[in-house]
Amino acid sequence: MDTTTLRPLVDATGPFTSVYFEDSHDTADAEKQLELKWRELKDSLTAQHAPDGALSALEAAIMDGARATGRSGRVLLAAGAEVLVDEQLAGPPASTIARVSGLPYLLPLARYGELRLSHVVADVDQVGGAIRAYDAHGEEMASEEVTGQEHPVHKTRGGGEAHHRMQHRAEEIRHHNASDVAAAVARLAERTGAELIVVAGEVQGRKAVIEELPEAAKSIAREATHADVADELAEAMRQSRLSEVTERFRGALNQPDGLAVQGLEAVTAALREANVETLLAGDPGEDMVCTGSSPAQIALGEEELKAYGASETHRCRADEAVPAAAIAVNADLVHVDEGLVDGFGAILRHR
Repeated sequence: MDTTTLRPLVDATGPFTSVYFEDSHDTADAEKQLELKWRELKDSLTAQHAPDGALSALEAAIMDGARATGRSGRVLLAAGAEVLVDEQLAGPPASTIARVSGLPYLLPLARYGELRLSHVVADVDQVGGAIRAYDAHGEEMASEEVTGQEHPVHKTRGGGEAHHRMQHRAEEIRHHNASDVAAAVARLAERTGAELIVVAGEVQGRKAVIEELPEAAKSIAREATHADVADELAEAMRQSRLSEVTERFRGALNQPDGLAVQGLEAVTAALREANVETLLAGDPGEDMVCTGSSPAQIALGEEELKAYGASETHRCRADEAVPAAAIAVNADLVHVDEGLVDGFGAILRHR
């Protein structure tokens, strides 16, 4: 997960109120269920002494906000009385989470908030195509229709000079049509920041379009028989990227001088030095660490932190402090299911 957009969270002043819950809207009593869910959340947050302003802001966001479509999850993260994050999750969390603490609770966001890839879908034939761009929530962002020249697009049978000219003309038209569609696909992909391009439809048409794509677009393009498999392809690519990260971590960890460490002591040391490219988080349990005046000032103990120049120290849960430190040093954050020492690992920037 790219944590750039979360930077305002770690720069904000707490206390922080972190809420994760299912907000599916796929039953007749969905509105009633949402009201009951908020009551449950409010009771839990009140018991943890959440600020009144935070409760009011969260209630307004939940009860007055847009409704989900189908099964869904939602995260809201508030600093004081201001909701800084209000997002739909890729799916409902395994359980409802409501936490009031000195730092935002971000690990469930890494686990449930990794959305689908933004992508462009082109449904094409040898004449033109319908092109649509979707964001990470699956919402259509933009669309374009490309209509090329229709006749003649098929090669003619037979011999003679006239037939050869017609065949050549048909070839030119197909190439021109494919080029126009490919240009439109590339433009839309660049404009929307698409991470995947799916070219579907008639086999000759889609192959011709992919062939005409510029190299940057071609590198993220995939063929499909039908456009409705685009979501599956996007999820497969997302999972492939996650696998690449974990394989890279394990490969580096197995080398004496590899760019990877695990365990709280090594990970916090790397975070203090702003030497973490990607933080991997599994199940860190309830371990505690110390932080200073900024999230990136982090260590296992108070004396160690003071030795690195911290003028103040705070005892914090590792599952809150370590991800916050990762965001502060502009590291990516990913959730992994495999076991990690103390629940954390890191891919380093350098040795």
